[in-house]
Amino acid sequence: MSWDLSKAAWLYPLRGIYFFATHRFLWPLFKARLIPIILLSAFIYTLLFLFAYLPQVAFLAIFQGAGAWINGAFLVLGEGAAIVAALFEAFFIDETLVDIFDAVLVSEGQGELVAASRVLYPQGDDVVQRLGKPTQSAVYSPFSLRQILEFIVLLPLNFIPVAGTPMFLILTGYRGGPFHHWRYFQLLDLSKQQRKERIRKRQLQYTTFGTVALILQLVPVLSMFFLMSTAVGAALWVVEIENRRPLLGRRSDREGGYRDTADPMA
Repeated sequence: MSWDLSKAAWLYPLRGIYFFATHRFLWPLFKARLIPIILLSAFIYTLLFLFAYLPQVAFLAIFQGAGAWINGAFLVLGEGAAIVAALFEAFFIDETLVDIFDAVLVSEGQGELVAASRVLYPQGDDVVQRLGKPTQSAVYSPFSLRQILEFIVLLPLNFIPVAGTPMFLILTGYRGGPFHHWRYFQLLDLSKQQRKERIRKRQLQYTTFGTVALILQLVPVLSMFFLMSTAVGAALWVVEIENRRPLLGRRSDREGGYRDTADPMA
């Protein structure tokens, strides 16, 4: 019996790493951000581990004993990931993520989907060079203050011995997973209600995808690389979904929706 990869959504962030590493046309998009990403990430994580790690371990030790060293590390990594993501994803990197997402779709035979909202040149040195300017609003993942606040509110779950960190990762993945397909919903021109219905049908898959994506982004210094590779994985998942859907269904999705970008899945 064949394995339906579209249901094994947790694999796609990992597949995105391999795809990114083996497809050179994506590398310039990372190189353009490499130095500022490494410098800022290293600076933030160094400050957090120097000044926040030991105090938080001391506090956690009251409730958790020796386990405080591990959960304290997750707590600091989570704080660092939130700060780095807020700075880069919201202000510096979203356009790059859109280009990565669209380039993967085009390279995997979904150029028609991308052409609905941006110019595609028939020729170019590689897929990225074929990408023209968007003709409509192009957002990989909209800035959501609510999501950031929820992340901060969930961080104290790490205080709970043993089960706290897994609970934090899963609940954060539950909320954040669908945001990795915001660009896909945008390309399909789905209404707010249609987005919610899509998310509801695949909520478990989005949760597992978001959880793995979050774990990768907790890796110090490499968190922004994994954010980019996760965008690749999100696009590969879209390719799988689109390849499994009848052509008539794709057309009805694109023609039946209306654009509603004011509310980022709130």
